[in-house]
Formats: sequence, structure tokens, C-alpha cells
Amino acid sequence: MVRVYIVVGLIIVALSIYAAIDSLMTDKSRTRGLPKWLWVIVILFLPVIGALLWFTLGKDKRGRKPAPRQTAPDDDPEFLRRLGTDKEQEERIRRLEQELADLDDDSTPKD
Repeated sequence: MVRVYIVVGLIIVALSIYAAIDSLMTDKSRTRGLPKWLWVIVILFLPVIGALLWFTLGKDKRGRKPAPRQTAPDDDPEFLRRLGTDKEQEERIRRLEQELADLDDDSTPKD
């Protein structure tokens, strides 16, 4: 019977340590109900109940940031803005290539 108490005690200690470390490592935006430091105190002073409360009520599984929404390219203002600059860059490259070609034609020696 003593072995059972030791094993249960070790499980409780391990659960409390895991919950306390998890609460400390969790981002502040994913903590609900209480501040992080208070969650650690609750977990340490109420070993089993505190850990269960942390995992069920204190930690937000989803986080507070909404998932990035995929948009079609024609709905993305950044993409549409970049289209104009891409055309300008292509035109500038074309002009520079033409100038280089003209310079090459002028610099070739004529025999």
C-alpha cells in the first residue's frame, strides 16, 4: 500500500510541476481568468485541483490571434499595389538593356 501512495504522490508532484512550467511558458495572450503568476500560485498550493483548473479554464487552446485568412490575389491590396511596381521595374530593365545594347553597338570597332 505504501508503494501506491509513493506512486500517486510522484504523479501529483509531476503533474503540478508540469502544469506550473506550462503556465510559465504559455504566452500571456493565451492565459485566461487570472494573471500567469497567480496561476502558478494556484497550481502549487492546490496541486491536483490547480493543475486541472489550469488545463481546463486557464489555458486558451486556440489563442487570441485569429487564423490568417487566405484571400484571392485580386482581393489582396498588397498584391495589386505590387503589380504596378512590377510593370515599372520590367520597363526600367528593358530600357537599361536597350541602353547597354546601344552602348555595345557604339563601342564595337569598325574595320
